Amino acid sequence: MILLVLAAAALPIGILLALLVAPVEAFQGEPYRILYIHVPSVVTAYLAFTVTFVASVAYLITRRVRFDRLAAASAEVGQVFLTLVLLTGPIWGKPVWGAWWTWDARLTTALILWFIFAGYLMLRAWSGAQGARAAAVVAIIGFLDVPLIHWSAVMLRTLHPRPTVFRAEGPALPASMLVILLFNMAAFIVTYLVFLTVRVRQEAMRSEMREAGSP
Repeated sequence: MILLVLAAAALPIGILLALLVAPVEAFQGEPYRILYIHVPSVVTAYLAFTVTFVASVAYLITRRVRFDRLAAASAEVGQVFLTLVLLTGPIWGKPVWGAWWTWDARLTTALILWFIFAGYLMLRAWSGAQGARAAAVVAIIGFLDVPLIHWSAVMLRTLHPRPTVFRAEGPALPASMLVILLFNMAAFIVTYLVFLTVRVRQEAMRSEMREAGSP
């Protein structure tokens, strides 16, 4: 309940700060405000798939169902935030690049990640508990795309801007933008934790109901 209240309060506050308080970027103008949704969605998706990766490794080692449950729930929520990334990116890109989509290295690797975890979720849906081990392997392999997405804009020549927050030399954003961006990141992460908790509990209750109904 505490997480739910925090998320319910922080999300609208973050949106209002992005729309009404954050300064307009000098070169990109108003479309730059999508940054305050796009980047927190990226960070949250990365976090969700990292949890899936760690939980999948733990499941393969221990065979404990709770790790499998955590991996699946985090992948579901991560896929929601990754979808938000792929939707907000073109909205930002159209006025800046003049195109809704370009087969840029970062965009392409992000789309590949979406398809990988879409496949992961379909595997979970079709195979049930029997496919948990195979799904864990898919999640571990799929996670390797996450660092590739991050470093693609650094190591390759792409249209996508280079990282402005997570840089070795420190954030490139002015404090007036950075504080609001960090606030929104925190709001999105809290929202992720709310969804994750709900999904884990739902799956635990479903398992208990199955066991109770079994002869």
